[in-house]
Amino acid sequence: MCPFIETIQIVDGEVKRLSYHNKRMNATREHFYPYTSPLDLSDYLVTRHEKGILKCRVVYTDCIHEISYSPYTMRNIQSLRLVNDDQINYEYKSTDRSKLNELFARRGSEDDVLIVRNGEITDTSFSNIAFFDGNNWITPSHPLLKGTQRAALIEQGILQERDILVRDIESYQQVCIINAMIDLGKLIIPISRIIR
Repeated sequence: MCPFIETIQIVDGEVKRLSYHNKRMNATREHFYPYTSPLDLSDYLVTRHEKGILKCRVVYTDCIHEISYSPYTMRNIQSLRLVNDDQINYEYKSTDRSKLNELFARRGSEDDVLIVRNGEITDTSFSNIAFFDGNNWITPSHPLLKGTQRAALIEQGILQERDILVRDIESYQQVCIINAMIDLGKLIIPISRIIR
């Protein structure tokens, strides 16, 4: 079994959404290692007071194996290609990204893929997504991975969950990429740049 990961955003020394990372990490550990006690990532992270955005990567199994920090630069994503895979499963954030990498390789001339499973929109190869309908931000009900940023935005009432079928895409104005490192509104793509 491959190790699991948490990717944590640190902005000007402040760790973001740590409780969500703890919850997901401990749910994963409970599933795969049911006899382990919960861990608190705050016991392991080194407080860093650097200005700017850092990406903290935690690798774990039943225990913490590695923690690394690096400056973060957001990827330039301007277009997405729809790709289908009805069998893909990435419920747990693992270091094994082989299936996601296979799908990413099918992006053609686009910057990333938007993965369709059983006719429903899920995620890109590295992020959750949210669609804007002119009034509200909507995120797919059945993502490949329930991200920490997504969970926080749903809890705050900023995102609404809804099944989004391929045929529904045209009813939205834009799509936004979100993950632990990319806040809502930072990386927006026009619907016209989703290629079938």
